[in-house]
Formats: sequence, structure tokens, C-alpha cells
Amino acid sequence: MPSKRLSMRKIKEVLRLHYEAGLSRRAISDSQNVSYGSVANYLQRAELAGLRWPLPADMDERTLGRLLFPSQPVTGQRRFVEPDFPQMHQELKRKGVTRQLLWHEYREQHPSQGYSYAQFCHRYLEWLSCQQRSLRQTHRAGEKLFVDYSGPTMSVVNPDTGEIRQAQIFVAVLGASNYTFACAHWSQKQQDWLDAHVQAFTFDI
Repeated sequence: MPSKRLSMRKIKEVLRLHYEAGLSRRAISDSQNVSYGSVANYLQRAELAGLRWPLPADMDERTLGRLLFPSQPVTGQRRFVEPDFPQMHQELKRKGVTRQLLWHEYREQHPSQGYSYAQFCHRYLEWLSCQQRSLRQTHRAGEKLFVDYSGPTMSVVNPDTGEIRQAQIFVAVLGASNYTFACAHWSQKQQDWLDAHVQAFTFDI
């Protein structure tokens, strides 16, 4: 017999304890008097829905429930138009493009035959999970450092003149530990590129 679904308030507490407090699944199970399997199930659903903590301030319990427990497509006369997931996947790689933006465009094209936002995201993530092919890489401590500019720039305001300049953000990540270093420069020219490496290598942890 399937276990009874927890209240949204209880599920939110499970998410908070996992993402904010960093408790293990076993610790959450003991503290909330919830089975270990239920905790694992809710956290898996949250990951599949792309949820992180804190939840968006405007997300009510009904929306959260739809994301965690997306309903099946309605049967009968109504038919839903499947989104173009390969195209959507490419669009999401562009700067400033979000799933919500693509969903709005999708609903404008299919106002009466489009999925809800929760279903739209859920079905995309299901499609994505079938496309991903990964090769596990093992990095030894201190062996590799991955470096690049982040892409988006940051605005820097001169407090005296009010002038705004855009700074390039250099990022370096150790392969084994994922320890990350970042610094800003005015350009991506060779001098700034080399100086960023020097700062990364000499940074005192």
C-alpha cells in the first residue's frame, strides 16, 4: 500500500533541512518522523523539478505540489502540443534565456493546447534525462585546474564620477575539490589573462 503523501508544509521542511541545514536523509527522517524512503523520494522529485532552496518567494503550495507531483496529461478530447525539446535545449544555452521565458512563448503559440509551466518543466527534464550521456572523470588532488572567463560581465561604478565600466570575471576551479577562485579584470587581453593566473596560483587559502 503506498504511503500517504506528506503535507506541503512538511515537504518544504524536508527540503529546507536538506538544502539549507545540510542534514543527511537519515537525519531528516529521524527528526521529522518520516520514513527514509519518503525523504529520498521527495528530494529526488525536487531535483527532477529543478528546485533549490530557498524556494521562490512567490511560489505557493499549489505550484510546489504541481512541480513535485506533475499530473498526467489530461485524457479525452483535449490534446496537448509537445514542446520542441531539442530546440528548447539549444535556446537555454543562450544568455538570458530561461525556461519560464520559453514557456510563455510556447503558450502564446498554443494558448489552449499547451502544458502548464509545471508540466512543461517536468517533461523537459524527463526528455533531458534521456539525452544525457556522461563519462565519469576522476581528478587527483592538485592535478588539474580549469580556467576560463565566466561570460557575463559585472558593472563597476566609480564612486567619485559615477562612471560605470564592465569587468570581466576570470574563474579557476580545481578538478578534484571544485574549490573555486574568481577575480575581475577590465579586459580579456593577454596581460590580464596572465595576471589572473598569477593571482589564482598565489591565492592564500
